[in-house]
Amino acid sequence: MAENLKRLVSNEALRTLQEKLDSWLKEYNTNTCDQNLNHCLELIEQVAKVQGQLFGILTTAAQEGGHNDGVETIKSRLLPWLEASFTAASMGKPVDSKVPSLQNTFDRERRKDPSPRDQDMQQLDSNLNSTRSQLNQVQDDLAETEKNLEETKNRSAISLLAAEEEINQLKKQLKSLQAQEEARHRNTDQRSSENRRSELRSSEERRCEQWSSLKRNADQRDTEVTSDYKKQLRNLKEEIAVLSAEKSALQGRSSRSRSPSPAPRSRSCSRSRSASPSTAVKVRSPSPNRSKLSNVARKAALLSRFSDSYSQVRLDAQCLLRRCIDKAETVQRIIYIATVEAFHVAKMAFRHFKIRVRKSLTPSYVGSNDFENAVSDYVICHLDLYDSQSSVNDVIRAMNVNPKISFPPVVDFCLLSDFIQEICCIAFAMQALEPPLDIAYGADGEVFNDCKYRRSYDSDFTAPLVLYHVWPALMENDCVIMKGEAVTRRGAFWNSVRSLSRCRSRSLSPICPRSQIGLSTMSRSRSPSPIRCGLPRF
Repeated sequence: MAENLKRLVSNEALRTLQEKLDSWLKEYNTNTCDQNLNHCLELIEQVAKVQGQLFGILTTAAQEGGHNDGVETIKSRLLPWLEASFTAASMGKPVDSKVPSLQNTFDRERRKDPSPRDQDMQQLDSNLNSTRSQLNQVQDDLAETEKNLEETKNRSAISLLAAEEEINQLKKQLKSLQAQEEARHRNTDQRSSENRRSELRSSEERRCEQWSSLKRNADQRDTEVTSDYKKQLRNLKEEIAVLSAEKSALQGRSSRSRSPSPAPRSRSCSRSRSASPSTAVKVRSPSPNRSKLSNVARKAALLSRFSDSYSQVRLDAQCLLRRCIDKAETVQRIIYIATVEAFHVAKMAFRHFKIRVRKSLTPSYVGSNDFENAVSDYVICHLDLYDSQSSVNDVIRAMNVNPKISFPPVVDFCLLSDFIQEICCIAFAMQALEPPLDIAYGADGEVFNDCKYRRSYDSDFTAPLVLYHVWPALMENDCVIMKGEAVTRRGAFWNSVRSLSRCRSRSLSPICPRSQIGLSTMSRSRSPSPIRCGLPRF
């Protein structure tokens, strides 16, 4: 649009039009009719050219405004003017002066209904005035803050000068006090030398008195220690008598049970009977170092031992089982069931051991209030009397009866004797803590608990149910101390139901005669079968 406007201005068509009009006015009376018509047509052609350029500028300006801008202006000014001029031209009448001009119509429409652009302008003016007032207010506030800042600077400078004066005065006072103290020290040195001499004399006298008192205390301690040793000897003699009586009674029972029977017995049964709890009890000297250990230290040692059994002993047991079993799930199930059964058997053994200790200590602690403390101290000092081999045999018997891992027989569980013995010793020692530690109950198909277990690497991390457990969680009352490990898969509930149905279908039918199932069930429930794996026994 700007280029078209520049061309219109540079052509100077309007100036030449005015000059031609003036010359035509002067020569109008002298010209002929044809000459006047020619002049008029030339002027009309020139005006038409100017109007064409102006209409081109109008169209470009309207296009730059978009779809909505300029519509009201064209309606209010251009259309009425064009209507009036075309009607007059078509009727052959001159344009009436009463027809309102474009400017008049525009002014009327503007007075009647102000355009949104005018409203926006008014709003912008009001906003500009408000921002100017706010700017003036901010400038006033800035001037006030500058004044306040100068006042605070002056005050701080004055306070700094006052502080420096006070520091100088305090330095002078410090120097004077140091001089006074030096003079006092000189006087006190002489007095201290005399006091030291007197103190040396008094200290020698005190040392003599302390030496005599120490001799007296040592004599008293010796007498107390001897009395304590005598009491311990009496208790040990009583314990030896009780244990010897139990040993003789149990030996009599074992000699009766060793009478010849018509059916031959397996090697595992002889092993389990030779490792009975009666023959494994040995009278040993108490270990006072173990009783001196605090509950916290014993707990920390057992926790580290339990974690080592998970990270090392369990893996060794898995390697032994993988020689006979190819399926990793079955191996992990066997180790988990062995751990659970070991804790159960160790807890039962601890209860029986504590009952025996109470019976043996009852005569010597009649009417005393420290009976329970004495029982707990005795148990802590004599944890090495625990017969772990009998517990191992009990665990193997329970595993032989367990339907999840014993049918069909695939391996001899005696391979896990070392692993089971280690877990039994740990569980037995955990029962002597205050409060005791135990493992959490876990069932196949239960909802996975993130607080108790962590998922194994081959689990489905979106599955909500537990397919089987790899390692139990360690609990103290209701608090989880060490997390266990579990395998989660989708459809774990239906898998657990199928496994139970398989175990039931594999059990012996009640229709079979007794002559067929008598010897097989008795040998399977009493001791592990030696035919399950061809590996050598350790």
